[in-house]
This record gives sequence, C-alpha cells and structure tokens, in this order.
Amino acid sequence: MSTTRGQVPFSHKVVDVCRKAGAAFSLAVAVKKTIREAIAGIPEDAWTPIKYASAVWDAEEERWISDAEITEIPFTAFTSKKKAFHTTARLIVRRVKRLNPTGVPAGQAELFGVWRHHVIFTDSPFVLAQAEPMHREHAVIEQVFADLEDSALAHLPSGKFTANAAWLTLAATAYNLTRASGHLASAFHAKARTGTIRRHLINIPARIATGARRLTLHLPERWRWCDDFTDLWTATGQRMLT
Repeated sequence: MSTTRGQVPFSHKVVDVCRKAGAAFSLAVAVKKTIREAIAGIPEDAWTPIKYASAVWDAEEERWISDAEITEIPFTAFTSKKKAFHTTARLIVRRVKRLNPTGVPAGQAELFGVWRHHVIFTDSPFVLAQAEPMHREHAVIEQVFADLEDSALAHLPSGKFTANAAWLTLAATAYNLTRASGHLASAFHAKARTGTIRRHLINIPARIATGARRLTLHLPERWRWCDDFTDLWTATGQRMLT
C-alpha cells in the first residue's frame, strides 16, 4: 500500500483516484467553516501534547515550533458533492499557541490561549502518534524549496534544459554551503533560513584591504552578529585580528 502526501490538493477527485488505486491518502486541509466547526467540537481533554525531535518552521508566524498538541476525530468530507464522493476518514488536528502580544494588555497574563490549527485528512492505517509526524515530514523538503525559491531558483536563467541543470547544481551547492555556515556560526543560524544567514553573515558591510600578499576584512564596529561571524570565520581555519 502506498501513501500520497505533500502539496496534493484536498479534492474529492484526488481521494477518489487514491481509493480506486488502493492507495492511502494524507492531505493538508484549509481551516474553513466546516473544519472550524469540527475543531470547536473537540473536548479539551482529547488533546495530546507532543514534543518535536526537530523544530518545525511556522511560515505564517515566521518562527520555529518545538511543541504542540494533536488529536483526531472522524470526519466526512466532500458532502457538497454527489453521495458517491462523500468520504469518511480521520481528521488529524495539530494546534500550536499563537503569538499575539498585541492582544494582551501590558502587565496582564493571557486569559485564554489562542491557537493556530493545522489539519490533515487521512485514511492512514497508522496510529495518531505515527500518522501526524509522517505527514509533517514533507515540511522539511518544502522548507528547502522555499529557501531555494527565495534565492537562486526564483528564476531559472535559460530556456535550455542543460543550462538550467547547471544552474540547479550551483544553487544546491550554494544552499548546502550556506546551511553549513549557519551551523558553524551559532545555534540561532543553524535553524535560520538561508536568506537570514545571507543578510547576517554573508552580505556584510566589510571593507577589503590588501597587504603583504593577503586580504584583510575590516568589519563594522559594534556589529550585532560579530560573535557569530567570528565563530564561523575561525571554524573554517581563518584568523581574527583585533
């Protein structure tokens, strides 16, 4: 039995094809009215806390999430279609606390937790604690795609396949080197997007000087990322002069 997941549309046609082919499906679902109503009916004691082995990037809030709560309920989808397409399966819901500092007056604690929900519709045979992280695994490669599209793959340079293949190879090499640099620089940059690493540690306002057949970088004073850059610079075998 195979499973489809990732950026496959939540559609009765997709589910119908999967069912006819004998494949299980795991599809991300937009949180619209019927989904919100289903979530609202979930009792508070049905949620199970989980701790991620590796943090998950939350694109909407632009932060890393390290823990959440999950649950599941039965759900019948596509009820607006003809009856043959009505599909009853599992609705797996993951919720994380929404950061909303503007909604909490200064000096007061939060009265009610505000949650963001991520929803999966699946007929996976795996139990909740297995099915939810298995679906979430696709977020890792999607984050790589997002990083690449924010840099070298924003536009492919040519109409020729071979030229684009060479560009893709260079883009992948640059991505891997940037990620490696982030890991050498600091714990923060190890998890940062490559665009952040470029802004903080690569595209820096340094002045290049030459002398004694060597190059010297004169870095800005009182620079916020000085310690991180120093760790990266020395980790690659370079020497800092103060």
